[in-house]
Amino acid sequence: MKQLALDFATPPLPTLENFVAGRNGELLASLKRLAARQAQERFLYIWGRPGSGRSHLLKGAVAELQRAGAAVVFVACAAGIRLDDGLERMDCVALDDVDRLDGAGQIAAFDLYNGLRERNGALLAAGAAPPVQLALREDLVTRLAWGLVYQVHALTDEEKARALADYATGRGFRLLPDVSEYLLTRANRDLASLVATLDALDRYSLETKRPVTVPLARELLQAASRRDA
Repeated sequence: MKQLALDFATPPLPTLENFVAGRNGELLASLKRLAARQAQERFLYIWGRPGSGRSHLLKGAVAELQRAGAAVVFVACAAGIRLDDGLERMDCVALDDVDRLDGAGQIAAFDLYNGLRERNGALLAAGAAPPVQLALREDLVTRLAWGLVYQVHALTDEEKARALADYATGRGFRLLPDVSEYLLTRANRDLASLVATLDALDRYSLETKRPVTVPLARELLQAASRRDA
């Protein structure tokens, strides 16, 4: 098998346009209004399980704001991280994994929230649970709950299968249901990884001049597994 097929494509950069909404239509619409500077509420907290797409949504909103010329920054929170001075002067700050902040980080995030509100800035934050369930300072939890709060609902297998089928159609081939089912049970289950696997499968199909079938998918994934072992 050629190395090209085994080099799974890097997933496309997250945008609001390439996020598959599923049951998150209202949330996606709110982020698009905020990115277009048309939102009445400028503070938004989203939560969901790992792989639900919350980081994708924050990065997508940041990218759209940047294209519009806004001063915006994405921050991946973690224990020990120091929030830069002057963030309160940004048009928007996105704090991902806010539940990972340590004590000093929580104080800085609280001050940032107040600073952005005073200057008409916007704050997007994401975490693994709704605000009331976060093990954070009470004053920061209160601030996070003041704005809009949305749960990010992970795609069901049926929604992922439809998204993969649509993606395959866009690349010019038909993805059979049994191939989708095989990928959903054998490959990494987040949509970005599934799309990258589908890209590699399409390339392997073209290289070998064989249709995209379960045996072809099995061959590709087994070869990739041997390579990574």
